[in-house]
Amino acid sequence: MSSFRFQAIKTASDRKPVHVEELDRKSIIFGSNVFGDKAMRQFLTSEAYKAVLAAADGVKIDRKIAEYIALGMKEWALSKGVTHYTHWFQPLTGTTAEKHDAFFETFPDGSDPVEKFGGSQLAQQEPDASSFPNGGIRNTFEARGYTAWDPTSPAFIFGTTLCIPTVFVSYTGEALDNKTPLLRALSAMDVAATDVAKYFDKNVKRVTATLGWEQEYFLVDIALANSRPDLMATGRTLLGHTASKGQQLEDHYFGSIPTRVLTYIRDLENECMLLGIPVKTRHNEVAPNQYELAPIFEESNLAVDHNSLLMDVMQKVAERHFFKVLFHEKPFKGINGSGKHNNWSLATDTGINLLTPGKTPMSNLQFLTFFVNTIKAVHDYEELVRASIASASNDHRLGANEAPPAIISIFIGEQLTRVLAELEGVTKGKLSPEEKTDLKLNVVGKLPDVLLDNTDRNRTSPFAFTGNKFEFRAVGSSANCAVSMTTLNTIVSKQLKDFKKEVDSLIETNDFKKDEAIFNVLREYIKQTKSILFEGDGYSEAWEQEAAKRGLSNHKTTPAALKAKISEKAIAVFGEMGVMNHVEVESRYEIELEDYIKKIQIEGRVLGDIARNHVIPTAIRYQNILIENVKGLKEIFGKDFEQIAKQQILIIKEISGHIEGINTKVEKMIDERKNANALTNTEEMANAYCDEVKPYFDEIRYHADKLELLVDNEIWTLTKYREMLFTK
Repeated sequence: MSSFRFQAIKTASDRKPVHVEELDRKSIIFGSNVFGDKAMRQFLTSEAYKAVLAAADGVKIDRKIAEYIALGMKEWALSKGVTHYTHWFQPLTGTTAEKHDAFFETFPDGSDPVEKFGGSQLAQQEPDASSFPNGGIRNTFEARGYTAWDPTSPAFIFGTTLCIPTVFVSYTGEALDNKTPLLRALSAMDVAATDVAKYFDKNVKRVTATLGWEQEYFLVDIALANSRPDLMATGRTLLGHTASKGQQLEDHYFGSIPTRVLTYIRDLENECMLLGIPVKTRHNEVAPNQYELAPIFEESNLAVDHNSLLMDVMQKVAERHFFKVLFHEKPFKGINGSGKHNNWSLATDTGINLLTPGKTPMSNLQFLTFFVNTIKAVHDYEELVRASIASASNDHRLGANEAPPAIISIFIGEQLTRVLAELEGVTKGKLSPEEKTDLKLNVVGKLPDVLLDNTDRNRTSPFAFTGNKFEFRAVGSSANCAVSMTTLNTIVSKQLKDFKKEVDSLIETNDFKKDEAIFNVLREYIKQTKSILFEGDGYSEAWEQEAAKRGLSNHKTTPAALKAKISEKAIAVFGEMGVMNHVEVESRYEIELEDYIKKIQIEGRVLGDIARNHVIPTAIRYQNILIENVKGLKEIFGKDFEQIAKQQILIIKEISGHIEGINTKVEKMIDERKNANALTNTEEMANAYCDEVKPYFDEIRYHADKLELLVDNEIWTLTKYREMLFTK
């Protein structure tokens, strides 16, 4: 087996960059494979074109019009060599799903084959709902579920397939995907934020939540990845001693991108341009073989679709370059893991970013209104925010001195902290003319100048304000952005809805002026939310203690964090905002617990197999070599051999100790796994896997990693960290 490792290293070392053709300037090829505005104008009738645009505002498309849209979409696709179409959706597996059907059809007598694609095929399909995670919504014998076209996200071509973004719902109407709740949350945000924005500009008719994700990932040569059963089966290395050199020299971050990697990224960017994914930034990340890709901001629904699509495309392009892309949040011990920072903001149809200060006191009061309300929403629902980024893989990353901790807090910077302190001192009730003038000119009026220098970023904060947006840094690299964005938009829309009620009440019942009412409500919010604001080191033990005093949660494991999803508070807010009913909320809780269980279960099985089938046999083989050496020394040196062979004997004993440690711990882990599997309650099973099974992983790894340092490199079967991380 060690020969397989060395062959993999040689294969990876001998790789040459794959030639990549530059297609054309990015501005020319961008969106070429997207059924966007340009293609629709060319292939749709005027009536069909207007219907698609109106659908973005929630207007239902007539089935007769859908026929014309389907016809135009088909003709466009055929002109580009497309042979199949698929409804492309995002089930609760966390990945994407697709079933390809050919345009090709024949008449009953088998004659005159035609390319057929009508409005019914565009609008709806029926995949097997019971075969996807449903959390008990569907019985196995109740298979019916529907994918339905989402006209707000344009169809696109990948390869020779027309992909139509869709929602996925059950026969009884519950959402079985990540897109449907997100669309509902975005709709709720539009209504709530528009109502508040009208305080400042009556011309605002729509508010859109925007998203700019930053995708971190690792690249490993496919030959090296294939030589690691744990990496292929679980997405991370369950064993492996840290390399002598890791990231401690800080020479990888923003360093020169290796040639093979740069060629891969160029190829990937070509695909992204064709698919209308506006990727803009590429660079080395902190850890060896870790990189980042980031786009220009987009409307949240489209941004989520693009990120899901990107992750698919990254893997497919990687195959051409003999790479394996790792999205796991912590694929390697001892170096940084990967996140997916979600940069979130709100934009009006009049072209204003509501989280950017303006040039006038009125526009700055608008900024403060949305700024403070966002803080209030995260403060009130911090446990739900934490639950939205919970997963077995992200548990390894959160709080690991490289990523935000499991404690949700908000960083806003010293200058904005002082601004909020000034606002907190606003007189309760009506303001005097002098106080209004002083407040607007000396506090609110100076916001742009304040923020001009407020460029510091706290990388230990899970939720940080970064100038004109909030950066949700705690989202994991493998996550679907829709989950966290659904939660964030739901709680902020709820908060804005409550804010408007309070302001309107003060105006109507207390005869307050609009500005006075807004200042009064914001003042109370600032007082109520101080506990969530933190400017210091989120990695420190002192912050854990301080956070506990402030009453903030610190759920370090997924089973503990997920409980917030089915709290009365969570069910109420999702229900009130029309995002998910209690059945949908509870089913997701069940699905995410099951996902956690299965992932820990798989990791336990893989770890036990590798430890017993790779590590122990290799250790015994080397131990036998040492024993033969000691026997030879005894033959030569007689009674003096014990002194001469002292070190060999110590290593033999040390190997035996680690072999015993592995075998004992694997047996105990298996027993605990059996105990967990015997439980019938999903929550209890998840807790058992978390608290009773998973702790053995580190104990088994400790002994295996010690053996890696003891055993002869020539016979060690598992590709080592230094080889996976530094073979370019």
